[in-house]
Amino acid sequence: MRGVHAWITVEGVAGFRLSRLAGVCVTLALASSVFAKNQSQNDTHIVLIRGLLREIAVSKVPLPRGSKGVRVDSQGKLDKADADSQLSANGLAIKPGMPVEISKITFRAKEIVFELNGGGKKKSKWYEHLEVGVGATTTPIAQAPPVLAYGSWITLVFPGKVPKLSVDQVKQALGNVIDFTRRSPTELYAPEVPAKFKEAIKNHQVIAGMDRDAVLSSKGPPDRKVREVRDGVEQEDWIYGSPPHVLFVTFDGDSVVQVHQY
Repeated sequence: MRGVHAWITVEGVAGFRLSRLAGVCVTLALASSVFAKNQSQNDTHIVLIRGLLREIAVSKVPLPRGSKGVRVDSQGKLDKADADSQLSANGLAIKPGMPVEISKITFRAKEIVFELNGGGKKKSKWYEHLEVGVGATTTPIAQAPPVLAYGSWITLVFPGKVPKLSVDQVKQALGNVIDFTRRSPTELYAPEVPAKFKEAIKNHQVIAGMDRDAVLSSKGPPDRKVREVRDGVEQEDWIYGSPPHVLFVTFDGDSVVQVHQY
């Protein structure tokens, strides 16, 4: 009986070890599957960021300011009712026919959010929230007039999780809202841009009085952007090139007020 008991004990230990080994194998297989899935998602993210970030397109519909922008389903259909509601509540940021730059891409579980021209919500400085004073009377430190946002968002919505997508598939899905087909600035601006601006755009020059869309058509997106408060007014510099050849384009609101070429 003693020998039989020893055999059963050894057999039980071996079975327990085999069971643990099987469990470890299953866990590793599941982990490998999850890793492969996450890696596939990451690869898709990288492909879309490389292919679409800083891409220039042309708006085909009015795009609103605010924190939401417009929504497009996976078949490319614009949520017109929601877009009209956003336009009514927040105002127009980008007119049809104007250039837009994809300035940021955010991936969510069932959505991809494309920020256009820096987004449609004013980004305040930290010091704009500070006030100084004596007693109950305080005064804001920064008293610059409000600066309107000139960007928007497009949210591409899927019925389930975001699938694996190519750059061309995303462009097709967004095709009813923005046009990625390259068109010459003269075709784009012929209806409304003054002759001197059209001539500058054709020569890839920037002159005072141009708006952001005209500068984008002339020079493309800047290498860097810098915002500063000068004499109580927040201005933005678009910087092209690197030393010793640098172009500074200064905006006050949506208009170029200074151009410096070094």
